[in-house]
Amino acid sequence: MPSHIRVPADALSADAVQGLVEEFITREGTDYGMREFSLEEKKATVMRQVERGEVAIVFELESESTTLVTKQELAQLEL
Repeated sequence: MPSHIRVPADALSADAVQGLVEEFITREGTDYGMREFSLEEKKATVMRQVERGEVAIVFELESESTTLVTKQELAQLEL
C-alpha cells in the first residue's frame, strides 16, 4: 500500500500551493547557491519547478500532511 499520494498542483487552491512553496523554501538546509535571493525570487523559482514537474506535491497518508518534494525525493517515496 502506498504511503504517499502525488497531488496535482491544480487540485489545490492557489493559496494552498503558495503556502507549500513558502514552507519548502524556508526549510532548514535549503541551498540556493552563492547568490542571495529574495523571498519573491525563491517563490517564483519553486513555482516554475512545480510547473515543470521538478518539484512535486505529495500527501503523506500516515501524518496526513502535504508537502513539496524534489523529483529525486519523489523517486524514493513509496507511491
